[in-house]
Amino acid sequence: MKGKLIIVSAPSGAGKTTIVKHLLSSFPMLEFSVSATNREKRATEQDGLDYFFLTTENFKEKIHDNAFVEWEEVYPGRFYGTLKDEIQRIWDQGKHVIFDVDVVGGNNLKKMYGNAALSIFIKPPSIDVLKERLSKRATETEASFNIRVSKASEELDYEKFADFVVVNDDLSKAVAETNNLVSNFLHI
Repeated sequence: MKGKLIIVSAPSGAGKTTIVKHLLSSFPMLEFSVSATNREKRATEQDGLDYFFLTTENFKEKIHDNAFVEWEEVYPGRFYGTLKDEIQRIWDQGKHVIFDVDVVGGNNLKKMYGNAALSIFIKPPSIDVLKERLSKRATETEASFNIRVSKASEELDYEKFADFVVVNDDLSKAVAETNNLVSNFLHI
């Protein structure tokens, strides 16, 4: 079976990961596509569950071997991508794929899969709210925080490429709206 794809993208700190976790708990036919990255693993993360953590050399080998459906150098020297065999693994289980990806990756996936994919852009209510959310994470250095905020301003332009935009100013409303979009797309 070739399943469908749910693409959730947003600037960092907009709430996409939280919303994706809600979707996964609401729709048992969805399976999370674990992305690959060459960034360092955070203390709370697990390899193969949160990301496939690869060395830069290994990531570049996979690019050369055409192992990715899509990949992007999101920040200088920081790569993220979706492995082809990860999507196939999920489809082989008879499930639909859900992605938590950056805006460029989300846009590339939508172009590639067309009507088989639903793309949802999670938008923060403002850049100030986004800054506050990133600050509360306390996972960034000042330099990386500034890079993320600067990049977020550019990433907001990608909302025009999504099938739907959900403003996350109230998490329960954003979750309900996203649940409805996915339910309609999957015809549940």
